[in-house]
Amino acid sequence: MSEEHYLELCENPVQFENASSVNNVFFDEANKQVFAVRSGGATGVVVKGPDDKSSVAFRMDDKGEVKCIKFSIGNKILAVQRTSKSVDFINFIPDFPHLEFSQECKTKNASVLGFCWTNWNEIVFITDQGIEFYQVLPDKRSLKLLKSQSINVNWYMYCPETCVLLLSTTVQGNVLQPFAFKSGTMAKMSKFEIELPVVPKPAKLNLSERDIAVATIYGQLYVMYLKHHSRNTNSPCAEVVLYQLPRDGACKKTNVLKLNTTGKFALNVVDNLVVVHHQSSQTSIIFDIKLREPDCALNIHQPVLPARSIHPYRIPLTGPAAVPTQPPVPCELYSSSWSVFQPDIIISASEGYLWYLQVKLPPAVKLLQDKGKLMDFLLRRRDCKMVILSVCSQMLNGEDKVTLPVVATVFDKLNQVYKEYLEAEQTYTLAVESGPARGSTTRERPVRTQAVIDQSDMYTHVLSTFTENKGTCHKFIIAVLMDYIRSLNQFQITVQHYLYELVIKTLVQHNLFYMLHQFLQYHVLSDSKPLACLLLSLESTYAPAHQLSLDMLKRLSTANDEIVEVLLSKQQVLGALRFIRSVGGHDNISARKFLDAARQTTDQMLFYTIFRFFEQRNLRLRGSPSFNPGEHCEEHVAYFKQVFGEQALMKQATV
Repeated sequence: MSEEHYLELCENPVQFENASSVNNVFFDEANKQVFAVRSGGATGVVVKGPDDKSSVAFRMDDKGEVKCIKFSIGNKILAVQRTSKSVDFINFIPDFPHLEFSQECKTKNASVLGFCWTNWNEIVFITDQGIEFYQVLPDKRSLKLLKSQSINVNWYMYCPETCVLLLSTTVQGNVLQPFAFKSGTMAKMSKFEIELPVVPKPAKLNLSERDIAVATIYGQLYVMYLKHHSRNTNSPCAEVVLYQLPRDGACKKTNVLKLNTTGKFALNVVDNLVVVHHQSSQTSIIFDIKLREPDCALNIHQPVLPARSIHPYRIPLTGPAAVPTQPPVPCELYSSSWSVFQPDIIISASEGYLWYLQVKLPPAVKLLQDKGKLMDFLLRRRDCKMVILSVCSQMLNGEDKVTLPVVATVFDKLNQVYKEYLEAEQTYTLAVESGPARGSTTRERPVRTQAVIDQSDMYTHVLSTFTENKGTCHKFIIAVLMDYIRSLNQFQITVQHYLYELVIKTLVQHNLFYMLHQFLQYHVLSDSKPLACLLLSLESTYAPAHQLSLDMLKRLSTANDEIVEVLLSKQQVLGALRFIRSVGGHDNISARKFLDAARQTTDQMLFYTIFRFFEQRNLRLRGSPSFNPGEHCEEHVAYFKQVFGEQALMKQATV
């Protein structure tokens, strides 16, 4: 089924001249560039990269067959190897002479196996007798040897992301010696041995570079070994063995990925997933090393999802022979002409395409039924937010409705990630406010990944629509809402008032007032001003809501103004005055606001009582019962005189 293809080739591949029209095609993993080289008279080179800036075309003098060709970072200097003794260089820096210069390897009788750029002007030659680390001086058109190391080398592998070079040494090639490069320095890391499979004597097995890949997974550098077992063993199926390679300390064997079949394989790493392509079945499987077995020191992993082929890809016809209505030609997937590079690149030299491999998450949802495991898988993926929210919505509303314990598991997994982000953000804020400590490095603000599903996301995309679902039992709706609140509280995340409002509205909608009363009485719903205001608005539907609201506002102790407004709006003017006196705020309240409210009741004696109260307050505070012009009470003074006579006004006390 097409919807089950969880791997696909990118829609906009890098196109280059295919192998039939050029002499050689080279790929530079550091710059993600393809070099199409055509010889004859002069050597024509067309370089295609991920964008137009990294694409360039030029000609060189034909000085023999090109064995290797790479730009330094930023296309500044070109290095070309034509012989086993030297490497040639051409400046591409603006205003520098566009002339070739050459560097022979220093070691006598050594053969250059290849080279790697470690910086825009630093390069390492790998020979069969060791490595030579140089600084390129483009202005002087020469190289300066920085450091060298003698060691027998069978083959090498370079990881540009971490600037780590891996050398295969010893007769069987299974002792690997890594070197790390950084800003003009070369550091020897701990060597380690790859455990080769047992083969019947007297046969001996050598480690081939075809079975090794180096890549970063979850921020750690790993050497991946494709281990083919002998057919005579109990378990002839192949496996991928992962060795974690730290900058300091010994390399250790950490994970085994069970492939459950034999044959030819190729490895990619996409979105921290190890992808294993199997040529004969034309399928791929994926592994997530974070989905670990808790009781295993060495984690043994089965594929996360069943084997599926990469999504079919069609190549549009171009050129003079192409007819506008002619359909695109299907691309041969898992072709023998494919070359796979780390982390996520597939190149077809015969068709002239470079693709980035991509993971599609929606098909994974259908293939991974265990919701807890599915969440663990999705939360670690790059573009996961909308897929996770869709899964949450489907498990509550869709056909695959789940039980409450499963819902609780999903909420807890989401809120754990949410809490970790909030804590990291809080730590960063405190560090910024306290200023940099002596000798400490500058803190970087935590990155909010798509895995952070906050309350607003859940409310907008899941819970608000879920509560409106007419076909769902109201008990289940309330249980789900309360469980999300439980999960937030468990992780000590402050619950936003709009979630409580959603609970109250749902309870009222289903006339569950007794439950609402209990939730408020036992403080299941936390006090807040917005919540108190919502309760007030429910008074016409549920009369006790008014008193529940007032009780909540009193408990908040910072909501005195709101309580006064509520009481005045209910024409409980004396009640409002008594409340404000009880909290000691009566000297600062607005006389006009209370007199307005008293007038609106049309109760003349109430107006008289309130008016007299403020006269007495004026006398106590200012020595005069009269109102100040700034209090704007002239209208009420006139009304008082009209109803009760001027003689009723309080007289100023005489000394």
